[in-house]
Amino acid sequence: MQVTAAMVKDLRERTGVGMMECKKFLTEAGGDLERAVELLRKAGQVKAGKRSGKTTGEGIIRIVQEGTEAVLVEINCETDFVARDGQFLAFSEAVARAIFENKPQSPEAVGRLSAEGGTVEEKRLALISKIGENVRIRRFEQRRLEGDVSAVYDHNGRIGVLVDMRGGDRVLAKDVAMHVAASRPICLSEHDAPAELIEQEKRILTEQAATSGKPADIVEKMVSGRLRKFLAQITLLGQAFVKDPDKTVAAVLKENNAEVLQFCRYELGEGLEKKQENFAEEVMAQAGTGKD
Repeated sequence: MQVTAAMVKDLRERTGVGMMECKKFLTEAGGDLERAVELLRKAGQVKAGKRSGKTTGEGIIRIVQEGTEAVLVEINCETDFVARDGQFLAFSEAVARAIFENKPQSPEAVGRLSAEGGTVEEKRLALISKIGENVRIRRFEQRRLEGDVSAVYDHNGRIGVLVDMRGGDRVLAKDVAMHVAASRPICLSEHDAPAELIEQEKRILTEQAATSGKPADIVEKMVSGRLRKFLAQITLLGQAFVKDPDKTVAAVLKENNAEVLQFCRYELGEGLEKKQENFAEEVMAQAGTGKD
């Protein structure tokens, strides 16, 4: 059967694959459109398998927040060029929406969700085939909001923050969200600090102080003081507020009769080996000038 330009156009519109590839697979399928689609999908799965080991340190952080529900999602690709591609952006938006609406319990379950006429996994494999890069849904966080005010902060798709607050107002909530983006707090207060992290830091501080040659009681006070400083650095409430470094976040909240109930912060590529970008400095520059 002769493959016509109209047939190639139909297959291209359906799959998004290049004209020459469409003609190739239509010829192989004897002009059968459905068969050509099946062959293209299989070829895409093979291509995806070949790229599955490629490092995915770029991508985007997506946030969906409506009413009392919110979700943060990190979706990775290999290069910053693809991270700005319209097809990748549309896929990431569809995935974030699917997670928000269906509330899956694991990244594996995300692949089975429906997304615009197929499953998320089918869409992922098809995207890999089109763009020639590995794409991975790395992680997501679902939160139920319990406060009076909430705010999300999206720093160019590179950092995503959600803040849930009782009292205060939306301006303060947004300022706190920008602070979280810039200052990277690990937890809300020292009561929430991971016990193993505290023990590790205490051990390090004790070993350092022991080399001072000071008496044991002085060493103990040195360790205690340094540990308090460490906890202030890693806790949201203990940190100096980026918009007014003379005050802690806790002090600013108290002045505004506000309380942060929870927060969540995602930074693109956290924990992955990749080129280091100082997104926090960018956020602090914006926070300092009051830009959104």
